[in-house]
Amino acid sequence: MKTLVIMALIFTVLGTTFVSAYAQQPQLASYRETAHILVDEKIQNQTTAFITLASSSPVEMRVPSELNDKIKNTANVTSVVITNADKCILGIQDMGCVIIVINSPGLIQSYNITAIQTTAKQEGDTLIGDIGKTFALNVSPDSPTNSVYVNPKGELSNALGTSGVVSGNRTISVVYTMSRPDSSYLFDGLSAILIPKQIRDDGGFFNTAQKMAQDPNSTVTFVITPGQSASLYQLQVAKHIPIKNKVTSINPLTIFGVDKLEKSNYFSVGFFPLNSILEVTAISNDTIAITNHTGDLAPTTIKNGQKFPTDLTKPGWIIDPEAGSTVNAIYLFGTTSSITSDQTLLTLGSASASQDQLTQNQPTQINTTPTPTKSSKDYSIYALIGIIAAGGAAVYLFMKRR
Repeated sequence: MKTLVIMALIFTVLGTTFVSAYAQQPQLASYRETAHILVDEKIQNQTTAFITLASSSPVEMRVPSELNDKIKNTANVTSVVITNADKCILGIQDMGCVIIVINSPGLIQSYNITAIQTTAKQEGDTLIGDIGKTFALNVSPDSPTNSVYVNPKGELSNALGTSGVVSGNRTISVVYTMSRPDSSYLFDGLSAILIPKQIRDDGGFFNTAQKMAQDPNSTVTFVITPGQSASLYQLQVAKHIPIKNKVTSINPLTIFGVDKLEKSNYFSVGFFPLNSILEVTAISNDTIAITNHTGDLAPTTIKNGQKFPTDLTKPGWIIDPEAGSTVNAIYLFGTTSSITSDQTLLTLGSASASQDQLTQNQPTQINTTPTPTKSSKDYSIYALIGIIAAGGAAVYLFMKRR
């Protein structure tokens, strides 16, 4: 339920910038950058690093309004995906794909395969020409490798508790194939079209994504998710590493292939504490725990069973949950502009490890509830920091459901 609330709020929150006259008053911009490590010992048996650059603003992600409106106004279309992921969908290999996702429960429940394929492809064909032209893709509705596929509900979605914002569950994918570009070529091509030079030159997670795209094991995915008030645009680079031995330590920056993770200078005009986020998630068949960490813990409080940051100016980890079949840690930059491996190492162990092992150096920073005063800042609007990470996870899950 928590994730459902997060996903429902993502469009309204990300489309708003909160402005204040005070220099350290937190603001939330529409452009955001997320770095996520997913250690999956339960379903995929691999570690995935992904950088997601996202915005709900057509100025920051330059999708022409004509194409956006056409996607939004095409009945039942819930997302458009461009990807070079290998085996982007069942039966397709070594091809790049444009995938148009359609949500039509009535059509699926007809159980008429011919009607499903014909109707869905007709809807997709109305969009594919404009998509190919906009993003300089050599796609055609007449390719013999095109296909229509009904998406089942995925195990990984259940494991992470996500709602399927990109692909949904039991939706229809209309797949158009093209020659498979390498990741560096696709990332450079899409980012040049989508992202203004100012944001590209401002570096930050963009530079990390660009470097990751040069890795032969990386993939690039761009998703348009139409919404009632605004569409969400997400450009993601992912790198996949098979797990050979049980994971007991996680060094996020080493996995990303960088010595330092820097925030974009795009945010240097104010205080945007939730627009640059590092997240680490681990899922396992066993009950595991985050037993140790480098760097600080961010000050938090507990409200209605959820962990809330109490001072967004302080850098550090928010670990929630600390133990279970899924554990999660989010690193907030606070007022700093970069982080290094010395601040971001995590140790995984048995959930029977003592809570003291995790908090021995900072016993007052976890599960504390300060007495509210009239002068206390109210960060409740920012407390659902999963908003920042959920979009990136949605892109990843879309590809893993194929």
